[in-house]
Amino acid sequence: MVRFKFPAILVCLFVALSQNVVAQSKGAAEEVARRQALIPVALGTATADLRVANVVLLNVFTRQWDEAQDIIVSGDRIAWVGPAGEWPGKAKKTIDGTGLWAVPGFGESHKHIESSYLTPEYEAALVVPFGNTWTVEGSHEVSNVVGNHNVDFWLRAEDAGSPLKIFPAIGSATPPTAYESGGGYYGLNEMQDFMQSDLRVVGLGEVMDWPAVSQPDALAHERIWGMIEATYANRGVVEGHGSGLRSLAQINAFAAAGLSSDHEVRENNEGLEKLRRGIFLEVRVDTARTLFPYLIDQGIEDWQNVSVTTDDRDVHATLELGSMDYNIRTAIRAGVPAIDAYRMGSYNTAKHFRIDHLVGALAPGRFADIVLLKDVNAVEIDRVVASGQLAAQAGEYLLEVPNVEYPDWAHDTMKIPRELRSDDFVLAAPDGRDEVNVALMKPFYFSDTFITETLPVTDGVVLPAPEQGISKVAMIDRYHDRVSVSKMLWRDVGPLSPNSALASSQSHDLHNIWVLGNDDVAMAMAANAVAAQQGGWALVNNGRVVATVRLEIAGLVSQRPVAEVAAELETLQAEADKMQWIGSPGLPERMRFAFLTASPWRWQLVAPYDGNPGGFVDVGTGKTHPVVW
Repeated sequence: MVRFKFPAILVCLFVALSQNVVAQSKGAAEEVARRQALIPVALGTATADLRVANVVLLNVFTRQWDEAQDIIVSGDRIAWVGPAGEWPGKAKKTIDGTGLWAVPGFGESHKHIESSYLTPEYEAALVVPFGNTWTVEGSHEVSNVVGNHNVDFWLRAEDAGSPLKIFPAIGSATPPTAYESGGGYYGLNEMQDFMQSDLRVVGLGEVMDWPAVSQPDALAHERIWGMIEATYANRGVVEGHGSGLRSLAQINAFAAAGLSSDHEVRENNEGLEKLRRGIFLEVRVDTARTLFPYLIDQGIEDWQNVSVTTDDRDVHATLELGSMDYNIRTAIRAGVPAIDAYRMGSYNTAKHFRIDHLVGALAPGRFADIVLLKDVNAVEIDRVVASGQLAAQAGEYLLEVPNVEYPDWAHDTMKIPRELRSDDFVLAAPDGRDEVNVALMKPFYFSDTFITETLPVTDGVVLPAPEQGISKVAMIDRYHDRVSVSKMLWRDVGPLSPNSALASSQSHDLHNIWVLGNDDVAMAMAANAVAAQQGGWALVNNGRVVATVRLEIAGLVSQRPVAEVAAELETLQAEADKMQWIGSPGLPERMRFAFLTASPWRWQLVAPYDGNPGGFVDVGTGKTHPVVW
């Protein structure tokens, strides 16, 4: 008999694929069982759990308000919708909706929950009172930290009983560029595994590396297109990130590549041209205020390819402004008809991600996510039903936050073998020089080349000059169990108060630790405070740590109550307000986004890597340059 011996890698691949098929089959079987159980309730032969009675219901399919409607709920799903009093069955509980309008639970088309600073179960406590009941999570923040545990992380809270549904869009920027290395690497095989692991995975999150998409010789070209291929193979949605792509040629190329959406529209005409070419717009409020009136002036009446989203909004800002309710309200104030504004916040997004059989509508078979409104145009929320439970009333979250166990891979993510010292941040000059040329950057600087300046040398080192608007910036590798620090000088940002620094482990999108300061001792102090608490923020003023925000899960979020995390952030901002800063007063919070390596960014400071000990690189071409010469 001839015996065939299969390579171990093929055996492992077969086992992994078999496990994924079993997982998907289990999810499909559970969905079938749920729907079978709805049939007798819809027919009135089985008892329902809840009747929401006599509401004015938004019918997202017909774009109409249906008067005097009942919504019948069984478990976490809607079983029946129709004229009040006509359902023949009985319900255990009733909510009298007389005088109220009912709209579908709001859903985010593009959000990084990590930016709220909260784990998903506490995110639910934050946003459900504002009407949010589901989120498409653009997961490349956590993915760069926890790698292949990404989907596991996002689904744990819902599986433990949280009413917030999360639909992961797998982070394409893992790593963000070929010149960075963190806790994860995703290509074709990884994407295939994710897409097959759970039916809640909707596709590939914002493809940010446009040079890798459009240039066949780019180092990440094969990786990105492998992920796109795996997404298509599993009938998923490929999301885009079109920042800086404004010419008609670029817009057409973006759409032709299959990048189906954009949340980075900044200019009105850009939005119109992308909409005309079938790109689904995910619009933040700062853009909505001008884009929506412009589209109305251009005669746009069909809004089905437009959504509103918060993208990055922290817990403190959400408590102050609201969440998706604020976005929908902004759309209405910008002139969008109320029906279309609510569809932007629910049904449009559900259709785009092919999950409209689950969310986005008040219709049979969908999750029982119902926002009851006192005032439609003001988006004044009375109560929120999420997954069939009365979850919020008068702005208060009513449910218990489930106990979610996050393993060590989510907790222990600061791989730095010793405390940092002031000499780790020294920017040394070449021997024997009185002055040197330096490369300068500043926040949100998109030019093809960097700024240069001649600066004096003091005792062999180049010092920041805050009085001239120049601070020191450092990036610390937190993934590879080594002390590896890149540093340079930046302009137009940083503390003026002496012996001061600000550090954070939120540095989109790889999330190494960044430090901004005017003193090496203060910079080491701030970085060590962040590392010691397994992530977050630390502010040093005059040689003393005056505020911290602890983000102990993946260095990005905290598993603590909303008020507690918000209070720490408020203290951070209040302490920053006591200090003097270059340029704008107060905490330079946007620095966490200033290290992006996506288009249209070019020169950036990343953690040191092989062949580039200084970490200064053109992320579009891979060209490197010393920061001092």
